[in-house]
Amino acid sequence: MIFSEYVIDEAEENKEIIRRYRKLRRLSRPYLKKGDSELILKAFKTAVEAHKNTRRKSGEPYIYHPIQVAIIAVEELNLGPTSVAAALLHDVVEDTEWELEDIKREFGAKVAKIVDGVTKIPSTEEMEFSQDTSQQAENFRKMLLALSDDARVIFIKLADRLHNMRTLSSMPRHKQLKIASESMYIYAPLAHRLGLYNIKSELEDLYLKYTQESVYREIARKLDRSRSQRNKFIKEFISPLEKSLADNGFKAEIFGRPKSIYSIWTKMRKQNISFEEIYDLFAIRIIIDTALEKEKADCWRVYSIVTDFYSPNIDRLRDWISTPRANGYESLHTTVMGPDGRWVEVQIRTQRMNEVAEKGYAAHWKYKELGRVMNGKSKESNLDSWLRLIRDLREQNSELPALEFVDDFRANFFSEEVFAFTPKGQLKTLPQGATALDFAFEIHSELGFHCLGAKINQKLVPLNHTLKNGDQVEIITSKKQKPNADWLKYVQTAKAKARIKEYIKTEMRQVMNKGKEILTRKLAQLKLELNNDTMNQLKIYFDLRQSADVLFNIGKGIIQPTQITKFKSWRNEKKLHVKPSNNPRDNKADDLEPSPKPKEKPKMDTLVIGDESDMVYSFARCCNPISGDDVFGFTTIGEGIKIHRTDCKNAPELMANYGYRIIKARWKSQQEQEFFLVELRIVGTDRIGLVRDVTKVISGDLKVNIAAIDIGVKKENIFEGNIKLYVKDASHLDLLKKKLYKIEGIISVERLDNV
Repeated sequence: MIFSEYVIDEAEENKEIIRRYRKLRRLSRPYLKKGDSELILKAFKTAVEAHKNTRRKSGEPYIYHPIQVAIIAVEELNLGPTSVAAALLHDVVEDTEWELEDIKREFGAKVAKIVDGVTKIPSTEEMEFSQDTSQQAENFRKMLLALSDDARVIFIKLADRLHNMRTLSSMPRHKQLKIASESMYIYAPLAHRLGLYNIKSELEDLYLKYTQESVYREIARKLDRSRSQRNKFIKEFISPLEKSLADNGFKAEIFGRPKSIYSIWTKMRKQNISFEEIYDLFAIRIIIDTALEKEKADCWRVYSIVTDFYSPNIDRLRDWISTPRANGYESLHTTVMGPDGRWVEVQIRTQRMNEVAEKGYAAHWKYKELGRVMNGKSKESNLDSWLRLIRDLREQNSELPALEFVDDFRANFFSEEVFAFTPKGQLKTLPQGATALDFAFEIHSELGFHCLGAKINQKLVPLNHTLKNGDQVEIITSKKQKPNADWLKYVQTAKAKARIKEYIKTEMRQVMNKGKEILTRKLAQLKLELNNDTMNQLKIYFDLRQSADVLFNIGKGIIQPTQITKFKSWRNEKKLHVKPSNNPRDNKADDLEPSPKPKEKPKMDTLVIGDESDMVYSFARCCNPISGDDVFGFTTIGEGIKIHRTDCKNAPELMANYGYRIIKARWKSQQEQEFFLVELRIVGTDRIGLVRDVTKVISGDLKVNIAAIDIGVKKENIFEGNIKLYVKDASHLDLLKKKLYKIEGIISVERLDNV
């Protein structure tokens, strides 16, 4: 075992357990009322006893983990005693002999409900090898259903996940990839949506650390090396602001905050630039102490002071005070030209806004009693509004498979939002990419069902027109209009998708019932019985995939009764005796799922899968791995093992939903005769002889075989070309890219995933 050499000193461990518990008590003290201390102490003793014979992979006593989760809940999320007790007990039901009823009896219904929400569903063999569900997706749905009733469920789960990520180094490689990817796919976006900036950033950084360690270490090293220069610039920038703010009567805190390592890496990839070319490695934050009713006005006064010293970029002004983001974030952002001709982002906010920005919806518990009033009416808190939307999603998608539920949740709650208005000026918030049809369903389902088009800013647009911030939308309807399957391509929101699917399903069922009546009567006339055997023969005769297709086509009149008569003659002529299908799906009238795709023939290459060197596998086309890439194996249903790069765009989703199918993979040391096809996109400024120089480096200097080349000149003498070529491994490819970058006029060389 990993901790086999761990030296156990029980006396020292007991002292450490007490020390950590005392820290938890000290941090919790401001939130405690009468009886709360006893509740926390009881939960602590219960957790210690329940986990006394258990250790983590690192060799440490398991009780360290729930104590640290509780500390995160208090210190970083400002949660109270109920949450602390639940955090201490969050693994008791899942990992020990304790039952949920025991928790409820000893600690009350609230604590039990939170513990239940974060407790995983027991795994089953059927679930692990199903194409339609996954263990992680089922657990996530269970957690979300509990979250819609009590937000503290997700806060405890995020604290649990954060501590697991902080201690991930003791886990085996394939577990690191699975947990890190699941964190990136689900929990980091969830932390962002909840406004938990610090937790979101740390999860992203840790994801990069465990999936691409060399990249993470290099950026961290460069950040550390440039720290003194960065601090000097920040000091010069804020010096005049501090004096002016004080002269104007503001009590303010000003400091520079560096970008996270992950966000720097993302920007480097997206813009194809080096670390040295990123100008906004940090942002200046100004936090003012002011009264609630003066917040907005004072933030704009501070903005005026900042722009007195530094010229703003008017295209980069972001006012999230007048219109807060969906996660409750409020701040005023501007980008100004600072010393030495560098653009600098300045964030202006109040202490309350900053706490909400740092701790998101968790700060709701502290500020909800302020009862903010807007337009004379009490405003629904962002947290309450978000929980209401989750309840709506739960009701609309209660019958969806877990994976579809998670996909819908991500599409609706993890995307950026767009703000649009009704003709009367009512604000509607929808996910980015939402259309006029989404807007219609957001107002009312009946309006959506009969939506013919829309007028946006007085101009007529079609159903699938994508909304932009500030659009004023007027829906045009017709009683003759009704939904069809194509509408599902036009909508983004879960509400619209659910309503359209429900309408189509109802209509199809009516058509199929009609088809079944017609078929039953016609078969009776032909002295045939409607059973599984007959339905399977009808599918073959009419070349249809499912029984539902047969009934639907008959109900729609696509298959006429005369054709069924011909079917009997064909049946008698062929003397068919098709056995009824054992798959219940073949006999479901409402099953509309597509047939599985044909299997791809697997191949073998130069990888060790798990601990075996002769296992059959094939390379994933989505990322096209080559020798030297950091890779992992994914066990598919029916297509064997697929090899993906760890930075594949699909890797987080695969590992998040199907972590139990991940298998470690590494390249063999001897690969002298192996070559891999890769594709490069090259961009540069055009000149005579450029293509010659490119091909000379590839074929002449490095002796690389070119499979295909396509280079064309765009406007303003900018060329862009794609080159397919064969390389030995990742280091060979890196050398080639460095050589190409040295050619005069080359701006960027990017490896494409799909070849």
